[in-house]
Amino acid sequence: MTLAQKVGQVLMVSTPVTGADANSLYALDSLHVGNVFMKGRSAAGSGAIAAVVSAVTAHVGPGTAGVRPFVATDQEGGFVQIMQGPGLDTIPQAIVQGQLPPAQLQADATRWGQQLAAVGVNVNLAPVLDTVPGAAFAPQNAPIGAFGREYGYTPAAVSSHGVAFARGMLAAGISPTVKHFPGLGRVIGNTDVTAGVTDSVTVRNDPYVQPFRDAVNAGVPWLMLSNAYYPKIDAAQLAPYSAVIIQGMVRGDLGFRGIIVSDDMCDAVQVSGVPIAERGVDFIAAGGTMALCTDQALLPQMYEGLVAAAQSDPAFAAQVDAAALLVLNAKSATGLLGK
Repeated sequence: MTLAQKVGQVLMVSTPVTGADANSLYALDSLHVGNVFMKGRSAAGSGAIAAVVSAVTAHVGPGTAGVRPFVATDQEGGFVQIMQGPGLDTIPQAIVQGQLPPAQLQADATRWGQQLAAVGVNVNLAPVLDTVPGAAFAPQNAPIGAFGREYGYTPAAVSSHGVAFARGMLAAGISPTVKHFPGLGRVIGNTDVTAGVTDSVTVRNDPYVQPFRDAVNAGVPWLMLSNAYYPKIDAAQLAPYSAVIIQGMVRGDLGFRGIIVSDDMCDAVQVSGVPIAERGVDFIAAGGTMALCTDQALLPQMYEGLVAAAQSDPAFAAQVDAAALLVLNAKSATGLLGK
């Protein structure tokens, strides 16, 4: 693989679930980005959505040495369900899922995963394993509690039901992605629309990390980082740029060996203080695997920054190589290499 193709493997570009636009196609056709996030909302149903996914993924392969893409979406349930309509169940909020017996939730999640597989998705950016500390605080917790995205108000409740959801997805052949490590349940602001979002409580061996540990032990293949700032863990860096969090906690404490994907690094206001061209570089340099960009118009800046950094710094080029190899090994394990 060329350097450009390796960089393409460590990026995930967004495309509207209603149909790719010129920016999405440029990233796939010209920059050879190897992974796609279906964003937005569609209630067109499984048949129409499958046609869109097929049309998009047809652009991945010719420029990626035949390597097929990871195709992700956000199919948590409740307010966060990108794909809807005939053939796709209406998934309840996680707070409602948390009232089900775990075995029932796992069976339901298997069916929801089968519906995703039928439209061509192979990665679900769910479940949310953030623990909100209580029902009274939930409305103040803008990213999670305000939308009922939490499975419960204790790490045990979040773990039992979040892991059940993840196991259901795995049973359907979908790679679940536990998020947002090390947790967004204690913050006030939403990192997508606010800067300075800080969790001043969570520590390295925090009880609220337990659901992520349980999910890793259950074999989840993907983990998404929070974009928040955790000064009691790393006072110097936001989570996506923190080697303490990525290498120390995720790789070290949890022993996770799968794909570490960023939360959005293009539109998110939380990361706006870092130039776009540097965001992917800083994430990979800290030990991340795949940078997610939900604004396809900005993806080229992130791509060019990664290529330039790898060309000028052999140590960073080796980190890109390692991240790309991890992605390729994961694709091999899920049947995305070869014919």
